[in-house]
Amino acid sequence: MMKSAALVIASAIALSACANLGLGNTPPPAAASPVPTWKDAESNEFIPANQRAADALINNAGLKLDPSRPLIIATLANINFLEESSTFGRIIAEQLSGQFTRREYKMVEMKFRDKVFMKQNVGELLLTREIKDVAQNHSAQAVIVGTYAEGDKLVFVNLKLVRPSDNTVISSVDYAIPMDKNVKTLLGRR
Repeated sequence: MMKSAALVIASAIALSACANLGLGNTPPPAAASPVPTWKDAESNEFIPANQRAADALINNAGLKLDPSRPLIIATLANINFLEESSTFGRIIAEQLSGQFTRREYKMVEMKFRDKVFMKQNVGELLLTREIKDVAQNHSAQAVIVGTYAEGDKLVFVNLKLVRPSDNTVISSVDYAIPMDKNVKTLLGRR
């Protein structure tokens, strides 16, 4: 009986020493993040959020926007560096253009044009002074422009439909996108 009591005490002392040294309480290795499934991709809100923003631009413009006349879209710019963008800004522009097309608006594909301010790995950036010229060259009734600002947990997006003849904003929409791993990658963060 005394041997077993001594064994229990010795075991307790040994376990206590191991705990004080950090042995035995090492957290298990982090599990690799699971590979997303098709269902995960289908339920992701990034694309629908951008489609809803396009719908809001159209709805807010009302009769000021003629579906039979062309529109052009610029790559969304980083609000802090208006001559810079990212994959985030380019893919949102593509998704907006796609939604306008599905709503039967004529979208001019700017990637096939040669007189637009383009920077490698940036996209089609239209500065205010260029909007009138570019739109006139393409007979565009309006230009979709936008900016984004990175916050800690959200990316804030502002979109505008601008009438190039007088630079008047005819419609606008603001929304936010959660800063998840995918969005960080699109923004060039790791």
